[in-house]
Amino acid sequence: MASLKNILLPDRYVNQVVPTNGFTTLLTFFTSAAMAFLIVFSLAMSFAADRLAQSWSDSLANSATLRVSAPLADLESQTEAALNVLSNTKGIESFRLLKTEEQQALLEPWFGPKVPISNLPMPRLISIEEDENGYDRVGLRLRLAAEVPSAVLDDHTRWREPLVKAAYRIWFLGWLSIGLVFFIVISMMSLVTRAALSSNKKVIEVLRLVGATDQYIAAAFVRKFAFRAFFGSMLGAFAASMTLFLLPSEADQTVILAGLRLEGFEWSWLIVVPLSFFVFTFLTARIASLSILRSLT
Repeated sequence: MASLKNILLPDRYVNQVVPTNGFTTLLTFFTSAAMAFLIVFSLAMSFAADRLAQSWSDSLANSATLRVSAPLADLESQTEAALNVLSNTKGIESFRLLKTEEQQALLEPWFGPKVPISNLPMPRLISIEEDENGYDRVGLRLRLAAEVPSAVLDDHTRWREPLVKAAYRIWFLGWLSIGLVFFIVISMMSLVTRAALSSNKKVIEVLRLVGATDQYIAAAFVRKFAFRAFFGSMLGAFAASMTLFLLPSEADQTVILAGLRLEGFEWSWLIVVPLSFFVFTFLTARIASLSILRSLT
């Protein structure tokens, strides 16, 4: 408790033990700022991927598309037969025949706005929404095969699963990146602590001569590095939050990074990240400093 008190509470004597200038303090500050910046961006990417996966899953889970492809002479009758089958299918909440303009809008990203899509032999598309109980997909396909041979039912399964898997992989990569960044922070703090103690070997010898214990000396170094890491990570988290705030919103679908931001309680991570840096730096520097001090005896 006494050592923890020396770290957390102001103590001018402890502060004077460690020299204020040196590359180790600057390295701790700026490295923590850079790592916190990367962590906040990884968090934003993970949360955005999770929201995207949920959105894709929800939007495609209860919908399907029925495509009617038939010769022009039979297209109307086949479409009417398909609509009649859907109207008598239990579990379908609603269905709607897409207009020609809607189908052209769906194909425009692939063919471009200047391609005369209206001259192409386009099939009829029927959008289907199922209710909470769902419908018998196998039974519907069998009925369609018997009554409307030209109809093909697409329940979006082959589209939904790869998209959701890709989004969750991005989510996993984001958290993996966060773990790697904290591993780098721990490794960096171990090296910085060793370098600081080695460069202040004469100071440590004098402190021991006047009766300072290893706990007291370690507290001085740990305090310095813990607060440098904390303030540096606060700067990095603040810079990342400003960058995320200036990114385009999800409404702007023409930008690649649209929707890459924190929402709601996710902004609380801007506090969690600096506190995590303080804790990890405190534990790492303390363990490393006590280990090195024992080797200097």
